[in-house]
Amino acid sequence: MPTHYDIFNGDADGICALHQLRLGEPKSEAQLITGVKRDIRLLASPHLEKCHNCTLTVLDVSLDSNRSDLERLLSNDNRIRYIDHHSADPIPKHPLLTSTINTSAEVCTSLLVNEILDGMFASWAVCGAFGDNLHSSADRLIRKYSTTDSDALKFREIGELLNYNGYGSSLEDLHFDPAELYRSVSHFEDPLIFFHEAEELSTLREGFKEDAERASSITEHPTKGKNRVFFFPDASWARRISGNFSNKQARSKPESAHALITHNPDGTLRISVRAPLADRKNADVLCKQFPGGGGRAAAAGINSLPETELDRFFQTFNKLYS
Repeated sequence: MPTHYDIFNGDADGICALHQLRLGEPKSEAQLITGVKRDIRLLASPHLEKCHNCTLTVLDVSLDSNRSDLERLLSNDNRIRYIDHHSADPIPKHPLLTSTINTSAEVCTSLLVNEILDGMFASWAVCGAFGDNLHSSADRLIRKYSTTDSDALKFREIGELLNYNGYGSSLEDLHFDPAELYRSVSHFEDPLIFFHEAEELSTLREGFKEDAERASSITEHPTKGKNRVFFFPDASWARRISGNFSNKQARSKPESAHALITHNPDGTLRISVRAPLADRKNADVLCKQFPGGGGRAAAAGINSLPETELDRFFQTFNKLYS
């Protein structure tokens, strides 16, 4: 049985956070536990059921969504390091738990790891921030290290493509299992070499282009007021491009809140919410009012909303972002 586990969100922020940490603090052997971006109950993984006297590193995974499993793992004498930017109130106090949690809307896990490592691999933190749609935070880090405009554009594309790969209802929707994509990234200390040499990035670039072309035909759902709503069909391409589409729309109208509603195969609805970029608040407050909802202040979601609850969602959405 492994003695160490690296547990991370399967999006750009989770991958870039873990990559920085393992460049700075190598582990000779670690069991990877991850999944699609919305698979956030990672501490409930069957791999951890019999985990005793192990060490675990948890990155970019909501503590609130994993609280009971975290407490169980701590009671089994596992030493846990938790780094994250999602809601976590209250943070458990336990001698075996070390936590670095900052829920500020301008922070992501990659940026927290960058601070822990004193900027040793800041370029990867920039990639993670771009992937998490924190362009202002990424730009501040770029200016700090005098990165060229050309390199900054490459970091942005890396982050957005890694993030694009994390979206789907199951691993079958994705181009790559996030664990395999992380292993590919882990061979490159310099993201610019990864940009030019990684075959996986070329595959993601082509897939992204095709999915974005399909998404360009989606029109805005008629609504009253400044907030915007879009509906996507039950299709793998729609689930893959949903995160990038939501981020792009949010950047285009920073005063508006955005909701992207995707039909699930079982007839329920998957909802992604972006708070206005001009005031990154309450996306998590909104989504937590519905079963399966969670996230952070700037961006949150609901995995499986019954259609009968859609009107209540719209009412709550428009009231909160009036």
